[in-house]
Amino acid sequence: MSHAGLVQRLPKLSKRSLLGASLLAVLCAALPSQPVHAQGPRNFATLAMVAEPQTLDPMASTADLVGTIMQHVYETLYTFDAKWNVVPMLAETMPKISADGKSYAITLRKGVMLHNGRELNADDVVASLQRWMDQSPRGKAVGKEIESLKAKGALGVEIVLKAPYAPLLSQLALPSGMAAIMAKDSIASPLKEFVGTGPYKFKERRPDQFVLLTRFDKYAARKEPASGYGGKREAAIEELRFVPVPNASTRVEGALAGQYDFADLLPVEALPRLEKSGGKTVPIMTPSFGFPYLVLNTKEGVASNQAVRQAIQSALGEGEMLAAGFGDTRFFVAEGNHFPKGSPFYSTAGTTLYNERNASKAKEAAAKAGYKGEPIRVLTSRQYDFHYNMSLLMAEQLKRAGFKVDLNVVDWATLVQRRNDPKLWDIYVTHSGQFPEPMLSPPQLGDGAPGWWDSPAKKSALQAFNVESDPAKRGALWGKVQQVVYEEVPYINVGKFNGLSAKSPALDNYQPATWPFFWNAKIK
Repeated sequence: MSHAGLVQRLPKLSKRSLLGASLLAVLCAALPSQPVHAQGPRNFATLAMVAEPQTLDPMASTADLVGTIMQHVYETLYTFDAKWNVVPMLAETMPKISADGKSYAITLRKGVMLHNGRELNADDVVASLQRWMDQSPRGKAVGKEIESLKAKGALGVEIVLKAPYAPLLSQLALPSGMAAIMAKDSIASPLKEFVGTGPYKFKERRPDQFVLLTRFDKYAARKEPASGYGGKREAAIEELRFVPVPNASTRVEGALAGQYDFADLLPVEALPRLEKSGGKTVPIMTPSFGFPYLVLNTKEGVASNQAVRQAIQSALGEGEMLAAGFGDTRFFVAEGNHFPKGSPFYSTAGTTLYNERNASKAKEAAAKAGYKGEPIRVLTSRQYDFHYNMSLLMAEQLKRAGFKVDLNVVDWATLVQRRNDPKLWDIYVTHSGQFPEPMLSPPQLGDGAPGWWDSPAKKSALQAFNVESDPAKRGALWGKVQQVVYEEVPYINVGKFNGLSAKSPALDNYQPATWPFFWNAKIK
């Protein structure tokens, strides 16, 4: 969950043993049906994703999958370049910020067309950001910082903050839980029309089969060279078909069979087969900067007791969990600093409490905290195999420390739904990319995300961190936040990992990214 540096793709990895890989005949029968296209040069891409998105509303979910698909349809005021600098997208330039750091004057680009055929204006932006602050978990947290939001003429927007808030532009730039700019007249709850400004427009969704996007011919691209998510975007491929393929082995076999132009989040064991495919598929290894983490329910149930959470932390051996999740040591790093060396946010604060794997200390601490053998309900999914394999080992580590464990294995969409109900779980397993701004991930650093972490120490440490705009000073202040995380245990950062995906030789100019995007890519 985080970007701590200049990253290419912050992957989400899957680890699934490939036992019983399907025979091709069986596989082909199981694979989703392909579109029927007229004869002639192919100009569509079939993209195998890890699951069926639970929504196409980019504000309604922080799930990476939703952001990955809908960033082609919707755009943001700002975005990230290849070095994780914030750069303008729908905004003409970077904002004019007042001397006191509270007022942001934003000018929109002229001539940006919406998918419904009219030009984007400041009213669309204000209505979109208002909806984001009302509905998105990320937007709600940002909304608490905002004093006022107004249109200033046709292309001007003014945001006034209650106090300086250094992460504002990064929050507006993130594809996950997106501050998506949409046509004001399309805004509804739930969304029925998906009207954005992106290089692709929404065409059709068939649940469990595909989400189909087509090129938007009136797209207004930026002039700057492409860099990361920033600069010029071109829809060189006419049609993008995002296909849910929840079984990791099926994604591997489909990639090897030439069924998919792109297959996301493949098991690490698949790498040798991909490398020996004779050019049928091209493995994409992404440098480490993603991290798995465990969220603890601080609101209800056994983990609402901070001393019990500390005992759970003492019981865990994160190094063993990473080995269970990823196997090959090329795919993970076990270290307690939440951001890597070289990042302005590198800190060793609290890290003596990382990877303790101390069953006797945990058992004693749990007894002292009043733990009476209640089951710890662990919510996990096999959609991401490394989540599941880490969960199995974590359950054993907790049992060794005297905890009773109830492992609830559900599909990812169900997990995302259930984690919103504090009565249903004590720990859930997830992961995030590693971002350059700590406040972007994990969501638990904000307010109201599942886990519901709220304490005076959190408020105090984050307040100091968020009002400081000097990057050098913010680094030291992040160490104080990390210390509070280790002491209060709202979540446990397991370590860092690399990701693996694959593309067909036909997919040209694909640039690996945290949230894979397919503008500027071509089909040869």
